[in-house]
Amino acid sequence: MSLFGSSHFGLPRLKPLSSKRSHIVSVLDIGSTKVVCMIGRLTPREESQILPGRTHNIEIIGIGHQRSRGIKTGVIADLDALEGVIRLAVDAAERMAGLTVESLIVNLTAGRLGSDIYTATIDLGGQEVELNDLKKVLSAACQQSLRQDRSVLHSLATGFSLDGERGIRDPLAMYGDALGVDMHVVTAERSALKNLELSVNRAHLSVEGIVATPYASGLAALVDDEVELGCAAIDMGGGTTTISVFAEGKLVHTDAVGLGGHHVTTDLARGLSTRIEDAERLKVVHATALSNSSDERELISIPPIGEDDRDQPSQVPRALVSRIVSARIEETMELIRDRIQRSGFSPIVGKRVVLTGGASQLTGLADVARRILARNVRIGRPMGVSGLPTAAKGPAFSTAVGLMIYPQVADMETHASQSGLLMSLGGNNSRIARMGQWLKESF
Repeated sequence: MSLFGSSHFGLPRLKPLSSKRSHIVSVLDIGSTKVVCMIGRLTPREESQILPGRTHNIEIIGIGHQRSRGIKTGVIADLDALEGVIRLAVDAAERMAGLTVESLIVNLTAGRLGSDIYTATIDLGGQEVELNDLKKVLSAACQQSLRQDRSVLHSLATGFSLDGERGIRDPLAMYGDALGVDMHVVTAERSALKNLELSVNRAHLSVEGIVATPYASGLAALVDDEVELGCAAIDMGGGTTTISVFAEGKLVHTDAVGLGGHHVTTDLARGLSTRIEDAERLKVVHATALSNSSDERELISIPPIGEDDRDQPSQVPRALVSRIVSARIEETMELIRDRIQRSGFSPIVGKRVVLTGGASQLTGLADVARRILARNVRIGRPMGVSGLPTAAKGPAFSTAVGLMIYPQVADMETHASQSGLLMSLGGNNSRIARMGQWLKESF
C-alpha cells in the first residue's frame, strides 16, 4: 500500500494474526549503524505464565545485516546508498530462509516522532455502556489526532473512565452518566514516512506496516512485570537514543534524543586525532564510561590519521579515552533524565529503567545511568525468540526482534478509517477485541 497521494488514512496497517495458524513475517530494521532483515516463522502457542502477552512462538529462519549507509542520525540522507544496503540485507536473509520476501514491517526513528494523549468523553444518560458507545468515544478520540502534515503510527486506548473514575480497563456493560477514554497517539511527519517507503520500494519491496523504533525495542527488551508496573526502555542506537514508557501493559509515551554511539566515536576521533574506524575500535576494545586510577598508568596506542608510513602511533593514557567517552555518555543520560522528568511520566517509570540498543553495550554504561537517572538499571536483550545466531542475541538486535513481536500486539490499537469507523480494538481475547470484530463484520 502506498503512502503517496493518500489521505491521513493511507498508512499501511497490519492485519490481525490468526491464533490458529502459522505465519511467515519479514521485518527490516533501518538504523544509523546497521540495517537488519529478519524472517521469522510464527506458530500458535498455548497460554503461558512466561511472556503471557505473546500469542505465537517466534523462530528466526533467516537473518541478514549490513553496515548502514545513507542514514545520518536516523534520517535518510542518501537514497541510492540505502537502497543498496537494503537489497544486500534482504538477499542474505532470503538465502538463509530459502524463500522470497515481498513485503516487510519497517521501523521509523526519524520524522520527529510525536507522543500525545487525547481525551474524549460522551454522555451515557445513566445507561449501560454498549458496543456502540465504545465505538463513539474511541472514534471521537481518534478524530482529534488527525493532522494534515502528520500520520498516526500508533493509537492505543490507555484507559477508560466512568463518571470521572479513571483506570477502568473494560467498561462494557457497566452503568454511568459519562464515558471517557485516554488515547495515546504516536505520530510522525508524512515526509519522513514517504522517504522511508520510497527507500524500500526502490529495492522492489513493499511496506506491510511501520512501527516506531522505541515501541519495537521496548516490546523486545521488557518483561511483562515491567510493562505492567511501569518502566522506561531506552534504546541507545548509533545516531539516536529513543525512550519508550510502558504502563499497565500499554505504551504510554515515546521520545527521542539526537545522540547515540556514533557521537562517542566521533568525539574520540576528534579528541585523539585518529580515523573514525580506529576510534570505533578503541571504543569497543578500550573505552569505559567509568574511569579509575589505574587508567592513568595504562597507555594505549593511537594510530595516526594520515597514511604516511613514517608517522608513528601516539601513546595516550587510557584515562583520557575514558574521560572523552564519559563526558558524552553523561550528557546523553542527563538529557534522558530531563526528558523523562518533563514528560510527566516520571512517577509511572518509578525506579525501573532498561537500557538496550547497540550503544548500551559500552563498559560501565549501566553504572553511569544508575548514578545520573537515580533508578535501577539493567541491560535488556531480546527475549522469547528462538533461532537467533549468537551474534544477534545482544541488545543491538532488540528493535529487529521487536518488529517481529509487533504483529502479536497490533490488534491492541485503534485507528480511524475513511468511513470514520475503527479498524481494530482491544487485546487478543478481551471483550473489546470481540467488539472490534463485530464492528468490522457489521459495517
